[in-house]
Parts: sequence; structure tokens; C-alpha cells
Amino acid sequence: HIELSKDFFEEQIKITGHHTHKNDQLCVGMIFLPRNDYGAQEACRTIVEHELLSNNFYIFGWRHVPVKAKVLGIKANDTRPEIEQILFSPIVKTGSEELEKNIYIVRKKIEKKITQSQLKDFYISSISSRSIIYKGMFLAEHLSDFYPDLLDKRFVSRFSIFHQRYSTNTFPSWELAQPFRILAHNGEINTLKGNVNWMKTHEQGLESDLYPNIEDLKPILKSGSSDTACLDAVFELLTRSGRLLPLVKMMLMPEAWSKRSKIIPQAYRDMYNYLNSVIEPWDGPAAIAATDGNWILAATDRNGLRPLRYTITKDKILFAGSETGMVPVQEENIIYRGRVGPGQMIAVNLDEGVYYNDKKIKDFLSKNPIYKKFSQNLIEISKKFNNLEEFNLSEGDELRQKQYAAGISIEDLEMILHPMVEDKKEAVGSMGDDTPAAVLSDIYRPLSHFFRQNFSQVTNPPIDSLRENRVMSLNTRIGNLQNILGEDLFNKKSYLLESPVLSNAQFKKLFEVLNDEYREIDCTFDAEDSEINLKKELKRIQTEAEIAVREGAKHIILTDEKISAKKIGIPIILATGAVQTHLVNHGLRKFTSLNIKSAECLDVHYFAVLIGVGATTVNPYLAFDCIYQRYQKKIFGKLTFTECVSNYIKAVNDGLLKVMSKLGISVISSYRGGLNFSGLGLSRALVAEYFPGMYSKISGIGVSGIEKMIRTQHQKAFRGNVISLPIGGFYKFRKGGEQHSNQAMTMHMLQTAVATDSYDLYKKYSKIINEQHPLNLRDLLDFNLIKKPILIEEVESITNIRKRFGSGSMSLGALSKEAHETLAIAMNRIGGASCSGEGGEDARRAIPKENGDNANSRVKQIASARFGVTAEYLNNCDEIEIKISQGAKPGEGGQLPGFKVTAEIATLRHSTPGVTLISPPPHHDIYSIEDLSQLIYDLKQINPKAKIGVKLVSSTGIGTIAAGVAKAKADVILISGHSGGTGASPLTSVKYAGLPWEIGLTEANQILTLNGLRHEVILRTDGGIKTGRD
Repeated sequence: HIELSKDFFEEQIKITGHHTHKNDQLCVGMIFLPRNDYGAQEACRTIVEHELLSNNFYIFGWRHVPVKAKVLGIKANDTRPEIEQILFSPIVKTGSEELEKNIYIVRKKIEKKITQSQLKDFYISSISSRSIIYKGMFLAEHLSDFYPDLLDKRFVSRFSIFHQRYSTNTFPSWELAQPFRILAHNGEINTLKGNVNWMKTHEQGLESDLYPNIEDLKPILKSGSSDTACLDAVFELLTRSGRLLPLVKMMLMPEAWSKRSKIIPQAYRDMYNYLNSVIEPWDGPAAIAATDGNWILAATDRNGLRPLRYTITKDKILFAGSETGMVPVQEENIIYRGRVGPGQMIAVNLDEGVYYNDKKIKDFLSKNPIYKKFSQNLIEISKKFNNLEEFNLSEGDELRQKQYAAGISIEDLEMILHPMVEDKKEAVGSMGDDTPAAVLSDIYRPLSHFFRQNFSQVTNPPIDSLRENRVMSLNTRIGNLQNILGEDLFNKKSYLLESPVLSNAQFKKLFEVLNDEYREIDCTFDAEDSEINLKKELKRIQTEAEIAVREGAKHIILTDEKISAKKIGIPIILATGAVQTHLVNHGLRKFTSLNIKSAECLDVHYFAVLIGVGATTVNPYLAFDCIYQRYQKKIFGKLTFTECVSNYIKAVNDGLLKVMSKLGISVISSYRGGLNFSGLGLSRALVAEYFPGMYSKISGIGVSGIEKMIRTQHQKAFRGNVISLPIGGFYKFRKGGEQHSNQAMTMHMLQTAVATDSYDLYKKYSKIINEQHPLNLRDLLDFNLIKKPILIEEVESITNIRKRFGSGSMSLGALSKEAHETLAIAMNRIGGASCSGEGGEDARRAIPKENGDNANSRVKQIASARFGVTAEYLNNCDEIEIKISQGAKPGEGGQLPGFKVTAEIATLRHSTPGVTLISPPPHHDIYSIEDLSQLIYDLKQINPKAKIGVKLVSSTGIGTIAAGVAKAKADVILISGHSGGTGASPLTSVKYAGLPWEIGLTEANQILTLNGLRHEVILRTDGGIKTGRD
């Protein structure tokens, strides 16, 4: 991305037979056209010309851009577009900013017409009077080989933005190559789904005097764009609407300031308060270089997890990039070297020729007086919550019936609620999940069970919510989301909460403060009216919400408090999704907050789903009734009821931070409405209507199925003889509860078969497992047998088949020394492979025993903490496995308490006995696919004979990640299922994070095949595999 060379392009215009005049404002569009469809090419040119001529531009002509295709790879050349430039100028001379704005409008009109005409493979790389972009799918060193234009000495520019990458979260394509029109970006936008959803809302309210017909600019975000392309489109909208480029950076990628507010200047606090109320942050591990032609800047996001270093020379040249030695500079010519810290930026005003460091930029921008006025109107409601007296709403039979109707079991109260109140933290469990997916269950499961949490792996790192808490925030703003192109927000009252989770007393106080600006909508329906069904009731709720907003309600309350014998509660997640989607589609969501009073909401996952589908605040009133019931029975010891409520909210808040951190998301406003889940067993029609944008790979239950489910549960709850709640059995096997694949009888049968070497008993065991009620997706599949079987001699031998087996990657510490060694010996005996896990391994085990047994683990694991990793460790193996995620808690780290760190474990892990050992959520040297590639290269240098494997967890989009890992030169990719075991993990992670391996393995296989990479890697899987059929 460089400045336009006027001399060069004036000569190209002469070649077309035209002449330029001294005052002509020369403009050039760099355009990709469909190469092999000449009719489509001509149609595209016609649209471009028509829009330029219709908007008072004079066209000099088209120029075929010379290229050398021989430097391209096969796929890049097959998809190569026809690359042409259109040369034009405005008929009436105008100011530079006005001209760029007019060109922007024309480009948006062209893109809209192209889409309406259903023309494919058209893309405007750049169109400007200031700069031009040359980009494509080729190696970085071939840029000037492919585009000989760039070798012309007349290409002189005050700036240059250069970017090289390989596609990791999208399919490679010419139009998605970087740089984009404003920026180039190294990293990934973790908050993308939420940002895209909220932009649909912002789009509806766009207003600006600069754009008399604002509809010309819509849609702002193009479907199918990459995260960087989306961020670039919003950067472009805001800069072309009159905002300075550095200010746009602070709006979209602010620094982490809320927990440092007492040590930063008041003017900064006022500015950030204002900017954070205008638009949600676009967070991620990100370093950007950006220009609007007037300013050029280099910046990082709040976490600073992408390197960005810079050098300033005596001849006033600024170099900034992800690598220090990117451009060779003589040492004696350097004035200053530095790095751009988290949330910081450096910039140059090109017209002034002035360099701005981070402080100078923020001092300059924070002088706007509207920021102070806005802060004076910001009401911090949380300060009004001091000394509130908590209360409950229901007791006795009424409480028990509501609990039953909401699907709350005794197990939920004892295993989930109790630890949250007593310990202020989520309940922790071990091993994996051996219960059926909700859609396969025979017992009532709340709608939250159909949502699986997404998480970060490889292409972007998760955050450590405990040790990086300073960059995270649950601050929740209540009030209109104003026009993002205007500056009228400072007159409006805005409200700030420290958390979206509110107690009964806090919720009551909030709406006392909000006075009469809210409308309450009943989310129950008549149990006895045969004319009523769930579909109609969802439509009623949507209509009531729309009318309320149109009549001026600034806050909507969705409540199921009226649940009774005559009233059935609608799953509040479904109601919230319905209202959120309806208001977004009608351009009304920005005018109101969405506040939830829920009976079903109990565990952290339910809160995460509610906020993820769009809730602003949540009041789990029935959870507080449950707490009060147990408080009255003195179950919580000396804790007061208010302390019990406070502890529970603290546990939920920490849990929400944990869920966000798995995605690498720092602030709740960027998580809200992002639908960062994968549906499992929800019908695609239901998802498309109420949760658009969420993936549901396996279709299933729809609105009518949910209605049948809640009606049945309601009848059981209010049948009149409910003495106690259901036992549960979701977390632990209970007779009469949820089904588990690991049951006492079958486990005893397996252990006996192994101990007595009884193949017949094993066959009985496997028959029971294979014929039990379907618990897994694979249980729904059957073999497509052929009529004439082949001879057994033609089948791969048992010896070879056993070489494909591996044991789990449990470390010494999670397993005893005896168990760990025994597994290794057994796997070595059969020719399989055991994995050391992340806890290191005694080098003496590499020496065979006297009887010939070998206790050495053939696979050595490298995890985020690098415990026990030495050169000797890495050379005592046939394979090295890099653990990115594990099935039981993807996106999370681990912690071995000090009392478990014995002298032996400390020796193996090169640590100190008694000191707590922490495995951070990310590898701190793997923040991108390029970093992973570097580690794989390094490991191959230290042990050239070993295969290098990468352990991932099944998730939506795993195929594209697997393709990136294959490009990084991994030899093995392991796709773990969600049901894997662990030493300890929050129960909500064990139960709700990740997908079955059947989905991930299938997707990885398909995408690797489509990209021509399948033959490059061994695909492996694990997670709950028990029999030959599995």
C-alpha cells in the first residue's frame, strides 16, 4: 500500500490517448475482474463506468496491469483474477477529504450493483486519489516480480504498508490478501461474531450530514469477509465520516483502562468512557498498520499479544513491524528503538510531517470538551447498590414446583449451587463427560444444554482470566447505542454497572433509578388454552417488544416470574434470542437494553448463553430463592443471606470471565450478542430464526419439540404430588437419573475381563456398550456392509492395527507413577504408543528393563508450561506432541496445588517441592499459526527423527485450523472430543465446552482434502472410545 505515483499514471493516461491538466486530481482504481468470463468482465466494467460517470467523474480509460504469472503457485494461478486499473478524475475540483468521501460512496454503489447483478470474482483492491494497493496470492519476495510496475523509479511514496501472511481462519483468496484499503493486520479478531452482529444494529441508525443518502453505504460489512476485512470496513466508514484515524483506532481497539482509571489522567478517563459507550471494542491479538492517506499509524490491541517494534532514524524515517530486522538499518543512523506496548500506538501526520508517540496522540485527542460533558451524565449505578437488603420471592411448595419446572435437580443444588455460595467459585470435577448430548437424552434438559461453548486454539490465544484479569471487564453500559457517526451522545444519560449479573435487590434498585423508562414482557403462556402454542407466543413477545421500543421504552424486561400451575414458562434463552433477533432486524435493538428475570438460570453456562444471545443484564431470581431455602436450613454456616448472594454473584462473574477468556475476549460488551456457541441438536430452522449466525452442524429439536418438552416438564412440576426434586444424575451416575456410558456394572465387567484374560466377557461388555441407548453421535451410525465379505487374510494384520493405538495423555501427577509406567510398558508391548502427558518423564525409563519391557513413552508432550522439557526428554521419543487444547477444558490452563507437588514430581518438572505449578491457558510463544510453525521447525531441529503432532479439540471451524496446522508442517493432528478426561476442571467446562470428535474429525478430514493437504498429515482422534465399533 503506497502513495499514488502521479508521474507514472499521467504517462499511462497519455497511452490511452488522453491528456491531463495541471490541476487534475488523478484517481486510480485497482480492480480484480473475473478472468475467464469475458461477458462478466464487460458487465463489471460497465457498472464501474456508469457509477463514476453518474457521480461527476471523468474517465480517462482502463489499463491492463502487467503481471508475471509464472511466479505463482498452481492454485493461486488457477484463481488469479484479471487485474486492471481504471484511471479517472473528478469533473469539478474539490478538497482531498471530500474527494475521498465521494470515491468511497461510488465504490459502495459499485459493490452493491455488482452484488445485485450476481456477478462473481469482482473486487476493488483500492480506489483513491491518494494511494494504491498491489497485492495477491504469492510469496512476499515475488511482489515486484509479479507486479513489474513496482520496479519503476517513479513509484515514490512517503509511506509503505507491507504485509505477508498465510490464511488461517478463511480459505485463501486474492481479495482477502492483505493489505486492505485502510489497514493491514497481524493477528485475529476474537470478538468478530459479536462485532458483526452489533454492526447490523449500528448500521440501522447511521446518520451523517456528509451522506445525504446513507443507504448507499450499506451493507457496511460484506458477507464472507475475513476478520481483518470486517475491521477494515468499519475503520474506513469511521475515517471517511470525518473522524481522525488515531481516534478510530481508540474507538475500535482501546487500551485496557478501566482497572487503571485511578492512575490515568481524568481527560483520558472521560474520553474512554465516551468512546466505549459509542461502539464495542474489536478485540483480539492484533497489531495493525493503517493509513487514510493523511495519517499513518502502527498500533496494538489491549493485550499486546502481537509484537510491534519500531525504529526512528536520523533522516526522519520511521520503520515499524513485527520483526526487528525487517529492514536493515545502519546502527549509527538510529536515533531511537522501541516497542508499541499493549493498547498503544505511534503515528505520523503526513501533511505536517510530525511524529506522534502514544502520549502525544492521546493528549491531543482527549481535549475534546464533549468527553467531559458525557462523563458528567454517566451514572455509576453500582455505587447505589451499597447496603441493599436482599430478599427472596418464593418458598415451600411454590418454590419446589418452580424448581421442578425449571429443570433444577437436587444434584444442581448440591454440586453446582452450593460450592458457588460457600467457596465463591465454580464447582470443579474430574474425568470427562460420559452423558448423552441433550438431544439424545430421555430426561428433561434445559435449552442451555444444546449450546456448546466455543474457544480459541492456535490462531489466537485464550486469556488467563486469573493472572491477566487487569485487561478484562464485565462493565455493562445501559442506554441507547447512539449513532456511531455522530457526536450527540454527550447530552444523553448513560448508566454503568460493574456486572451484568444482578441480585433481586439490585434489579429492583436499578429499575427504580431507571424510573418509568422500561416495559415488562411476560414470557409465560396459558397451559390450558389449546389455541396457544410456543411459536405464536414467541411472535407475541417479539411484537410486544417492538411496540414497546417504538413507543419509547428504553429498557425491556423479559420475565418468567408468572410460572404457575396455569402458566408455562418459555425457555428464557429462546425468548431472549427471539427478541434480540427481531429488534436487530427492525433496527430497534440500539434503542433499548434487554434485561432478563429467569427461573432457569443457575450455572455459569446459562448466564453465558443468555448474554451471548443478547441479554444486557440477568437476574436469576429462582437461584436466589434456592439459596434462601438452603440458608434457612443453616447449610451455609455463619454466612448471612446477603453474603450468600454476594458469593454466588462473585462465582458467576469469575465464571463469565473464564468463558470469555477461552475465546480471548476481554470485555463483556464484545461478548454480548456474539453467539459464540455451536448448536448441538438444535434444528437449523430454529437457529436461523432465533440465533442467526450460530452454527448447528447437527440438526435436531425445533420449536414444536421444545414446546412438547416444556409442557411435559410443567405437567410433572404441577401435578400436585411433587414431594421432592428429581435426583439429577447429570454430573454423577444416579439410579433413575441421566444415563452414563461408564456405569458400575460395565466397568466391573471390563476390569474382570482384563484381569482374567476373558475374551468372552469382553465381548459381553462390548455388546452392552454397542447396543445401549444412543449416547454419542457415532451410536446413530451403522456400517454399510457389503454382501460378499473379503477373506480375513486380506485384512490388515492385528500387529499393524495395534500400532495405530495410543493411550491418553495423562501426566505423572494426574496418574500415579505405577499407572503411568504400566501404561507405557503395555503400549510398547503391543506396538502402540503411550504419551507422557505434560508433566515430564524420568530419563531412566528410556533404558529397557532386564525382561525386555520398555517403560519409555514413545510420545512426549509439550504443553504451555513446558514442564520437564529438556533436550534429553525430546530425544527419548518417536513423536513430540504439542498440546494446544484438551477435551475436558479447551481454552483453559491447569494448576497443580503445592501440596501435590512431591519431591518426585518437582524433579520431573524441574520445579520446587510444595510450590503450586501453573499451566497457563495459552502457550506464551504461540500466539499465531506462524508461531506454531516456528516451534514445529525448532522441534524438528532438536529431534529430526521424531514426528511432530499437534493436539486440538473438536470445534466449529476446526477444519480451517487443521489446514493451517498442516501448512505449519505438522506430521500428526489429533482431534480430541469434548468428552476427554482430566485431573480437575470447572464442571461447566467439562459439560459444555467443545464438540464431539465425530464432528471435528469429519470437518478436518474434509477441509484438509479440499486444500490438498490430507496426504501430508496423520489424523488421530480420542475421547470416550471404548470398543472396536467406536
